Amino acid sequence: MHIWRVNARTHEIKIEPVPETWQRLGGRGLIARILVDEVDATCDPLGAGNKLIFAPGLLVGHMLSSTDRISIGGKSPLTGGIKEANAGGRTGLHMAHMGIHALVIEDQPEGDDWWVLHLSLNGAKWEQTFKVSEDPKGLVGLGVYATAPKLLEKYGDKVAIALIGTGGEMMMKSAGIQNIDKDKIPSRIAARGGLGAVMGSKRIKAIVFDHAGGQKPPIVHPEAFKIAQKDYTKAVMEHPQSITYRDYGTAAMAQLTQRFAAIPVHNFSRGTFDDVEKVSGESLREFTLTRGKPSDPSHACMAGCTIKCSNVFGGEDGRIIVSPLEYETIGLMGTNIDINSLDAIGRLNWHVNDLGLDSIEVGAALGVAAEAGLMQWGSEADAQKLIDEIRAGSELGRVLGDGAAAVGKKYNIERVPVVKGQAMSAYEPRSIKGTGVTYATTPQGADHTCGLTIRAQVDHLDPNAQKTVSLNAKLNMAGYDTLGACIFAGFGYATTPDGVVKRLLQARYGWDDLPDNILQALGKETIKLEREFNRRAGFTKEDDRLPKWMTEEAIPENGSVFDVSEDVIDHFFDGIE
Repeated sequence: MHIWRVNARTHEIKIEPVPETWQRLGGRGLIARILVDEVDATCDPLGAGNKLIFAPGLLVGHMLSSTDRISIGGKSPLTGGIKEANAGGRTGLHMAHMGIHALVIEDQPEGDDWWVLHLSLNGAKWEQTFKVSEDPKGLVGLGVYATAPKLLEKYGDKVAIALIGTGGEMMMKSAGIQNIDKDKIPSRIAARGGLGAVMGSKRIKAIVFDHAGGQKPPIVHPEAFKIAQKDYTKAVMEHPQSITYRDYGTAAMAQLTQRFAAIPVHNFSRGTFDDVEKVSGESLREFTLTRGKPSDPSHACMAGCTIKCSNVFGGEDGRIIVSPLEYETIGLMGTNIDINSLDAIGRLNWHVNDLGLDSIEVGAALGVAAEAGLMQWGSEADAQKLIDEIRAGSELGRVLGDGAAAVGKKYNIERVPVVKGQAMSAYEPRSIKGTGVTYATTPQGADHTCGLTIRAQVDHLDPNAQKTVSLNAKLNMAGYDTLGACIFAGFGYATTPDGVVKRLLQARYGWDDLPDNILQALGKETIKLEREFNRRAGFTKEDDRLPKWMTEEAIPENGSVFDVSEDVIDHFFDGIE
């Protein structure tokens, strides 16, 4: 495995050995290590000093179920701090087969030309792309759904592709980076934190990973790896939650959050939705089964995944509306703006995907926009008009594309559900207070994937019972992100009784000195590095706060405010640093 460095200004490529301190990190942990080692934390996120990093996790490359994810990171233009976002699709697997431990994109072009970066075992090729308005073969100005087929036609359908939409071209702070899935659809987005804007600042429309001639990473102890893989796969396939997500997808969370009064409604002013059954996993499954092709309610975003929690959502005419339709989008672009139709949410989701934007951030921005009177609550047509403004790059569209905090600042709205400038996911922190602690304390900004606590056996309304469950979830998730594992892979890893993570790493790399709690050890190292980067960037304890209005305004269903003490928040990481 090697580090591939690509200079976006000179177009030079360097392939280097992996430094010793980087060898036992992958994914999110490796991104944090590289940023601390090489990036001035005070740099302009959209300037030449920032680096865009692609890093497969430590266990990527072997088609372990739900464990071939790609982590993408850099300094976030949205939060001003460290950011890692991960996704399924082909990119992680192909990079591992090319022997790329990390791809580091450095510097910034001086001109306005746009490029496609083609990487193969022969090195790097830069191919200029043109604006569609100037050349019908151009890619600049195209959404991701039109861009991906053109690239596949040119480079062949065996490649992996990471690309941005027009939101990334316009360097909007909610822009993510899409990756094609096993079906060649650019549906797997590393969404959060504005990393698509960083890619746009490098003037790269797409990166093509051509792994022809590559091979799986070597395994030091193949038989031991095979046994551990079998144990893990059995555990994940038999876990009840895997079966639930296979049948209902992440939309299964809608009814669960409703029971806790924790689904975002009317710009986070309520925690239950009157029409929740219309946007539930049960309704999504029924539609998928009855509307014709595709009729399978389960779908894998990565080759080899046995959970298959994704979906391909079709309309009444049997045509695909969007893939996938996830709970987070249902929550933020549906219930959060009072829309009660899966079809409407799916249509809005398609447009946001095509722009290459984070549906969580855009959904939260629409909620704040509705609060400001810019759209009618529950109106798909009004929401679509605002998304059209984003596509047009108008003044209003650019504010919306920069996310919820930007809309709140522009229109002087107090109820803005953000931490460190990033929108909250679809879990109300006054009702699931452990997740609120995660939102406050993670270096990543409000993000449920950094430590969701809804399944913890705890009184979620007790402010004194949240630190341990949040810390445990945070350490585990940082560990999984460093392995390249999906959040749902944890069901399998956590239920194998004899430390399958340690066994897999030992067999893969021959590391015989790993601690029994290697998952949390990786998590601790990762979070310490992330906090160090943010410290250098100027973050203080005051940045580890939920919005003041959430500490004063109660959820009407249960009368709860976010009342975990600031002392708990301020000393949250004592003992691990």
